[in-house]
Amino acid sequence: MKTEMLWLLLVAFYLCGLTNAEESRDGFVSLFDGKSLDGWREAPKGKELAWSVKGGVIRGEGKENRQVYLIYSGDEELADFELKFSYRLVGKGNTGVEMRARVDKTGKRDFEGYHADLGHVGIGDGVLGAWDFHFGKGTRKEFPCPRGRSLVIDEKGKGHHRKIENAVQVNEIKKGDWNTCRIVAKGNHFQFLINGKLSSEFTDKLEGKQLRKGFIGLQLHDKGMVVEYKDLFLKTGG
Repeated sequence: MKTEMLWLLLVAFYLCGLTNAEESRDGFVSLFDGKSLDGWREAPKGKELAWSVKGGVIRGEGKENRQVYLIYSGDEELADFELKFSYRLVGKGNTGVEMRARVDKTGKRDFEGYHADLGHVGIGDGVLGAWDFHFGKGTRKEFPCPRGRSLVIDEKGKGHHRKIENAVQVNEIKKGDWNTCRIVAKGNHFQFLINGKLSSEFTDKLEGKQLRKGFIGLQLHDKGMVVEYKDLFLKTGG
């Protein structure tokens, strides 16, 4: 019996070693343990918390008519990174992911930064998988980039669009069901993929005006909407 137990323990340690090695080679770190919001914080806080954990997923429920963010506070100075996650909208609503974001000192909004838009209700199918630049008044204008497009902001601050060949189509994005997403940020170039296909991308060449680092966060829009996130993984560095 003792010999059998010893072998079982050795096998268990071996398998754990393989798993850890695979995770180490992959380079991704889990941002969500499926049980709590450890490492995250809600901002700005309202009368009722909008973000919680239910059924093993992060659930955002709009309690007031305002934008509420769930900020990953494990590293608020992210520069180059790759973020993987799954999301679904339950009913009507709009959501998105903030990248290299910061507090908006102009007061136009709570935060400003690069933004990947995941919403589709009330705005139209074109917003699915789109980029937006949310900079405060007096710093930068907003540069929307529809799904299926590549946007380059040149050194003079002008935007140039081109069509992405074989980009994800609107019927390939599941409404009310889980979609897998990947965001890659490297230098001044960003890519946004949905269900394994490129959705939109942009390159920010306006020197001196770029956001080089900041936090990532999940965004919740408006009272009554519900969004869920799971399988969140982050890899930092180039």
